[in-house]
Amino acid sequence: MARFLRRLQRIGSSVLVSLPKEWVIQNGLEKGSQVEIETSRGGLSVAATGRQTRELSIAYPLPPDENITADLTGAYLLGYDAIQVTGPAIPAGDRELIRDSTRRLAGMEIVEEDRSHVTLQFLLDPTTLDPRRILLRMNSIALGMFGEVLKGMETGELSALGTLRNRDAEVNRQYFLLVRLIRSALVDGRISHAFDLEGVDVLDYRVAANLLENAGDSIVALGAAMRDSGLPAGRLRGARGAARELEGAAGRAVRALVERDRRLAIQAISLHASYQEGLAALRADAAGDMALIDVVYGLERIGRFWADVADLVRPIYYD
Repeated sequence: MARFLRRLQRIGSSVLVSLPKEWVIQNGLEKGSQVEIETSRGGLSVAATGRQTRELSIAYPLPPDENITADLTGAYLLGYDAIQVTGPAIPAGDRELIRDSTRRLAGMEIVEEDRSHVTLQFLLDPTTLDPRRILLRMNSIALGMFGEVLKGMETGELSALGTLRNRDAEVNRQYFLLVRLIRSALVDGRISHAFDLEGVDVLDYRVAANLLENAGDSIVALGAAMRDSGLPAGRLRGARGAARELEGAAGRAVRALVERDRRLAIQAISLHASYQEGLAALRADAAGDMALIDVVYGLERIGRFWADVADLVRPIYYD
């Protein structure tokens, strides 16, 4: 068994190591080939898998009706592993736009860049990722955002709600990653097997991820509406009491889907019903106060997203 010494290199936030040329030739590998990496305590092994990297080339400059952010996002969601943007000369401002777009795509890094081309590479192995954890991560961030809204209702201090958009950007990153994995699982049995999800489960995760992404957007919108409403702290505290039930409903709804637990889903649906009753009473008390009615509408909209997640859980009799 041959041994080789290699020096680590850093590109972006990734640490890379070159493979021995003899081993690459022996296994018939080339640029775009994928390898399987297994780690252990103090060790690492690399094996050839034979799976080719999906590559896409984007010619620059783009047609007038195209934009680079949409093109990169679309290629990412479609599962391309390597994306090359090439042209006679890519302006510095456009290269910065490509870098900014890449930051929004979890697992995607710029590995090569000069004036005429930029190469992006997806550096994560999809078989090592867990859609369940990603969905729970999205839910955790969204619930944290909702908690900030409730805190603002309680204290009347609304300036912190301006940071919700930054946290929603992470929800979007996780959403894009989950959509990419789901699409890959639908066309690659190896990935689907690694996820241990049936076809209907994969589709349910896609729907649930979209609902949580919409919940994050709606929480940002609610925070902005509260800041602009001019409502006194006392009126917002009344909304806080009505909204309390949603935290328990939301946590149970996503756990029910991930754990395939219909009983948790029923609890979430029951808590959402109590949440709706509280909002109905608050709406009746609004007495034409349009600013408060707008807040109630925002709370109703957010609650509906989590209720729809609970509805995805299979009834007990399904099995």
